[in-house]
Amino acid sequence: MTDVRADAAIDAATDAVTYERRDHIGLITLNRPDNRNSMTPELLDAFAKAVAKARADAELRCVVITGTGRCFSAGADFKSNIQREDAAGWTPPHERSYAMYTPFLSVLDIEVPVVGALNGHTVGGGFGLALVTDIRVGDAASKYGANFARLGLHPGMAISWLLPRLIGVQQAAELLFTGRLMLGDEAARLGLLTRAVAGDAVFAEAWAIAEQIAANAPLAVRLMKRTFYEGLAWEPKRAAFQEAWAQAVTVDTLDAKEGMRALLEKRTPEFIGR
Repeated sequence: MTDVRADAAIDAATDAVTYERRDHIGLITLNRPDNRNSMTPELLDAFAKAVAKARADAELRCVVITGTGRCFSAGADFKSNIQREDAAGWTPPHERSYAMYTPFLSVLDIEVPVVGALNGHTVGGGFGLALVTDIRVGDAASKYGANFARLGLHPGMAISWLLPRLIGVQQAAELLFTGRLMLGDEAARLGLLTRAVAGDAVFAEAWAIAEQIAANAPLAVRLMKRTFYEGLAWEPKRAAFQEAWAQAVTVDTLDAKEGMRALLEKRTPEFIGR
């Protein structure tokens, strides 16, 4: 299989997120490996544009989302803002929290199946991005999970809504309340990953699945995806907006400030419940 990522990097080496299509498969690539593909304003804006290009591509039958470097996405950039300011003026805290996730949530608007090629560590908001893809292939040796509890924060991007629906209430509760990260092998056993493979095989495995999907009747697959999620009453965007209220409350706590500071200083946080 031709490595479509190499050509994309040559064509747009400086873009934070790239989009291209090969035959009937679109490829969205997070392209800030030096910052672990974290959720900077630059990357989020570029991601929204890439998704818009995919949605407007009438020839598309499947999309693969991947990243460059050792991380698929490390989530929020705690050296930057973890809420998005509105250039037009003041907005309520919960809306700023929700706006942080809106670009990643736009994946839900893609009408064709989306395969996540999770090339490396997938944490926090990056984990949320993985959960809104339809099929996930990951690196068996990389870390996956939602570590919000260890940061003094409530999850965002509908993670607390999606996770129990994907792996069951008990397993989701343990992962969310402890905030622990798991390796890809465990994520596959729990059903979060369709397959866990060696890191250098992740993209090829995901692309092969996309090729199988793209070979099928496109109208049937699009309608199948729609009825599939309608039958599940799948409403992660509504859940993400509800989560934003709780996340906005925790963002302003002393515990959250301590959790983020401890992460940057690579030490264990000391929470006080305020």
